[in-house]
Amino acid sequence: MAEATVKVKTAKPVTPAAFEQPFAAAKFDLPKFEIPTVEIPTAYRELAEKGIAQAKQNYEKMKQAAEEASDLLEATYTTATKGAANYGVQLIEAFRANANANFDFARDLLTVKSLSEAIELSSAHTRKQFETVTAQTKDLAALAQKVTTETAEPIKSGITKAFRVVA
Repeated sequence: MAEATVKVKTAKPVTPAAFEQPFAAAKFDLPKFEIPTVEIPTAYRELAEKGIAQAKQNYEKMKQAAEEASDLLEATYTTATKGAANYGVQLIEAFRANANANFDFARDLLTVKSLSEAIELSSAHTRKQFETVTAQTKDLAALAQKVTTETAEPIKSGITKAFRVVA
């Protein structure tokens, strides 16, 4: 058999100078992305500026209307709260007066000497209480109407004013 001979080539030794040289294939330029300049026609620019100015004006009007509506609601709530408190005080006063009248009637009823005197006392008390309750009801109705009017009037005028501002 024949012997095969293999020749082995040995590589050249790597020197530090080989590492210092830049590779030629590694050199490349990055693309530059530039935004092209476009000239916007003057008419479009003016239209956009007018639109922005109109949007700002509308925003200011709506902001002012919202602030006024907020102030209006706050004032209305305050008026309604005060009115409800006054109504409650007057209602409690009416209950107190009626309770005192009933206690006075019961005390007077214990001192009667005859049935006719008890009937007369009862009739007088019933008539007096009817008149008192009628007057109290009128007063409470007048107060309720006053509170309602005082509460509704600012809302009515405020809404009218707000619509004028927005329009």
